[in-house]
Amino acid sequence: MIDRWDRATADLDPPFAIVDLDAFDANLDDLVARAAGLPIRLATKSVRCRALIERAVDRPGVTGLMCYSLREALWHVGNGTGDDVLVGYPTVDRAALRDLTGDEDARAEVTLMVDSVEHLDLVDAAVGARHRELRVCLDLDAAWRPVRGVHVGARRSPVRSPEEAGALARAVTERPGFRLVGLMAYEGQIAGVPDATGSRARDTAVRWMQRRSAAELAERRGAVVRAVREVADLEFVNGGGSGSVETTRADPSITEIAAGSALIGSTLFDGYTRMHPRPALAYALSVVRRPDDRTATLAGGGWVASGPAAASRLPSPVRTDLALTGTEGAGEVQTPVRGRAVPALGDRVWMRPAKAGELAEHLTAYHLVVGDRVARTVPTYRGEGKAFG
Repeated sequence: MIDRWDRATADLDPPFAIVDLDAFDANLDDLVARAAGLPIRLATKSVRCRALIERAVDRPGVTGLMCYSLREALWHVGNGTGDDVLVGYPTVDRAALRDLTGDEDARAEVTLMVDSVEHLDLVDAAVGARHRELRVCLDLDAAWRPVRGVHVGARRSPVRSPEEAGALARAVTERPGFRLVGLMAYEGQIAGVPDATGSRARDTAVRWMQRRSAAELAERRGAVVRAVREVADLEFVNGGGSGSVETTRADPSITEIAAGSALIGSTLFDGYTRMHPRPALAYALSVVRRPDDRTATLAGGGWVASGPAAASRLPSPVRTDLALTGTEGAGEVQTPVRGRAVPALGDRVWMRPAKAGELAEHLTAYHLVVGDRVARTVPTYRGEGKAFG
């Protein structure tokens, strides 16, 4: 793999990133197969490159986008990337809301996320109470709370119960200018937590938690969907993530699955029993120092993933005989790696990011590799001058 990437990029000077299209396409095929007939809504934050997003949505089985900001959603609609775009997080961007309400095509294609009446109030305050109809999706808290005071999962929506969801659904349907079309619940404690890290005790505990969380959520989400459908004709019920496709698809209330990270195969997804994506994204750094015969220092490379500060958020050398040091990790201007046979001065070291989409915030382009050649070089979001947060 490394030899092939080296041949394809022999004329390039690091730092740069490649996307192995053979791996990307194989991961996409595997994701669609795992969904077993349920449509995939592509989570764009895991890709952040319009050419790759377009490649994915051209695949049968991928039927919509989930963007992480309203401005991003409007950009994709304007570029024709997708005509069914869910904004996965509530927006308080007043200018973007004004742009949405003033664009007939966007109003038909973009769905806003809300989890409270206050979100409706904010929209009305931003664009006026007599605005044209906007599509709305309710965000249900999918975290597991086995006992009082214990919260396992992302802290997102205040809406948990069928009663709370029904009340909010009625508030939306009774409010002029809003149409309730969807429901979403992201089970991050299942989708985003590896269960095969090599620690037997930890992995056993994680699998136990995930089984019970999935069972509780399926029952609760089903009740919520029934309550909401009493007041609104839902077009979709969205759930999941790359790591929870199997349990999400088993929930009969689900009509589509949100996923994206599986296409990239970043290091956080190496530790799953349910999926084994191929590494599709990597970046090259140059060796600029040799402090000793077991250390090579790379230029830059401190592209650490978001989340809790931990070793799991650090990038990793593709070569398994190399490792980051415990004292420096991945640094802003230098990243030392150690091993028995370290590269020479001027050589390159290939790294894999811990998470899928964030690398695109650091680089302006991805080189798309097919076999042992660069087939095309395409801009990332940053390369197109976009930063959506």
